[in-house]
Parts: sequence; C-alpha cells; structure tokens
Amino acid sequence: MRRLTAASAATLLLLAGCGSSTDDAGGAAGDGSIAVAASDTTCDVAKAESAAGTVTFAIANKGNKVTEFYVYAPGDRVMGEVENIAPGLSRELHVELAAGTYETACKPGMVGKGIRNGFTVTGSSAPLTEDAKLAQATKDYQRYVKSQTAALIEKTTEFVTAVKAGDAAKAKALFPVSRTYWERIEPVAEIFGDLDPAIDGREDGLEPGQDFTGYHRIEKDLWQTKDISKSGPIADKLLVDVQKIVDQANSAALSPLQLANGAKELLDEVATGKITGEEDRYSHTDLWDFAANVEGSQAAIAALRPALEEKDPALVKTLDEKFAAVEASLEKHRAGDGWKLHNQLTEADLKVLSDHINALAEPISKVAALVAGK
Repeated sequence: MRRLTAASAATLLLLAGCGSSTDDAGGAAGDGSIAVAASDTTCDVAKAESAAGTVTFAIANKGNKVTEFYVYAPGDRVMGEVENIAPGLSRELHVELAAGTYETACKPGMVGKGIRNGFTVTGSSAPLTEDAKLAQATKDYQRYVKSQTAALIEKTTEFVTAVKAGDAAKAKALFPVSRTYWERIEPVAEIFGDLDPAIDGREDGLEPGQDFTGYHRIEKDLWQTKDISKSGPIADKLLVDVQKIVDQANSAALSPLQLANGAKELLDEVATGKITGEEDRYSHTDLWDFAANVEGSQAAIAALRPALEEKDPALVKTLDEKFAAVEASLEKHRAGDGWKLHNQLTEADLKVLSDHINALAEPISKVAALVAGK
C-alpha cells in the first residue's frame, strides 16, 4: 500500500525513463494505444470503448499531484493499474480485457475512488493463454501464489498469536517474516482493492472514515507505543482479512499481463517505499520487504521466461544480469537470517541499492509489451 512522500516522489523522477514510452500522450495515440490525459481534477480518456483483447492505455500526468490509473471490472476488481505516476511523467498500461463493461479511474493524490469513466469492451478475441507458453506461465505462477499464501496465513497466525499473548519480543521477530510472503505477492493481493488498505495501509494514507488497522497498526503498537495490551482485536481483524485475501488470490484466474505488470509493480514498491524507509517506519525492517519484493518480481519473470526467451532472448539475458546485480548489492546487508535495519544503512548504501533497482526497472518495463505482442 503506497502513499508518496517527497523522498519517494523524488525517486520516481529517477524512474522516469522506466516504462515511459509515450512521453507526449495527450490525444489518440498513433500506435493504437488509448491516450489518457490526467490532471488534478480531470481524467480524459480518449476512447470510451475498445475491441476485446489487449488494450494499451498511455497515461500522461499533466497535473501537479502524483496520480494512479486503474481499470476496474464490476465489483471494483482491478484488471490493471499503474501507480505512482509523478507530475509530468507518462506511463503505459497493457491490460487484457474480455467483452464487458468496465470503469477507468485516475486518482490524483492517490486517494479515494478516483475520477471515473465508463469503458465498454465488445467482440471477442483469443486470450493470451492460447499461447501454450503463456498458459503454462500463468499455471506456474498460480502455483507460486498458492505456496506463498499458505506460508502467509501460517506465519500471520503465529504473529497474531504472539500479539494476543502479549509476547512483544516474539511478535517483533515474526513481523518481518510474516510480511515476507505478503510482499512477494502484493500485486495479486492488490487486485482485491478493498482489503489491501485494511491489511497494509499506513496511518498517513488513510481516507476519511477509514480505520488504521493491519500490519502497520500493530507495528506501531510494538515499536512506538510499546503497548500491545489492546492490540488483540486489531490482530484478529488482520488474520480475518489475510484469510480473505488468501481465499480470493487462490481462486483468481490471472492473465499473463498481470504477471508482467506485477513484476514491474514490485520494483516500484521497492523504489517508493523500501529505499526511503517509509513503509516500515516504526520497525525499520524495510530490507525484509525489499528482498521479498525482488523475489516476487523474479518469480513472475521466471514463470514467463520460456515465452520471453522465444520473443526476446537478449532481454532475458539482461534481466538475469540486473537481477543478479540487485541480489549482490542487497546481500552485503544481510544480518544473520535476516537483514540490517534501514536506519543502519548509510545514504551511500541506499544510493547503491536504488541505482541497481533503477537499472533493473528499465528492462523489466519492456516485458508487458512483449507479452502483449506489441
């Protein structure tokens, strides 16, 4: 769950070249993509309908606030999203849509339900999973999701049990461990948008009427308030919400494009929340999340690997090299079975990590278009 600070907004500017192939998206794009001009008060989508299949939106943020762009199916199920589009920047979203009615939404300031427009998809199109390699990729990744959700519910249960027992030391030890499984599959969890803020929302990102619950509320009780005597109901709610996510994630049918978009989103997570230390601001256990985001991104790319090797083997070689560089830079900060705390790293350490993430983000931003056959 991301909300930008000035530090993370600055990081996004460094990522400006990653996935920004439409630097002047403002009207109907000549490449078949649908231009979206986002401002602080408007969300002008150049077309309100499209043929079924892969649809590409080219979003240009012409406002002064960081924005997001979503495509929702009925029930606010997220079909595709691009988060953290800084002012002046453009991003693309490739999303696979069957015939039906949808909504698009820009979220200036990244809050609320957004500025919405109806969007209709007609006709029919062969799904991307008719490609045998892409079909296998989704099966392989869904097996990965199931393995991670099994561990997520197990470790979250242990964490919640420790909190309710008043065992602060054990709860502190389990906090980053339980979050590891969440962070590896967070783009899948974010498909079900109503649960993500309850599980992973931060206090400064709450919308009016929204309670501060989930991992970070308990993190605050453990490290800052240092009183978990009243945290039991919050812990119980966390476990209920995580179980809902686990059930929904395991039953969701994913598109190969959701794997590709998710791999990029996880790197954006690192750049905007983990490098800056704002995600786990009370515990400073951000490097656990950092490692998990990278591992989750790598798992999505691994599932897509046979298809990518067929389409662009040079890109696969580059991704291997960049992932290895990120892993090597992170490994220098290992501490026992875990990682150093964020506040133990120097500015120079963080810059090295940030540079390697940025270097990986550029080639990984090409994967979605490749999967879409663009």
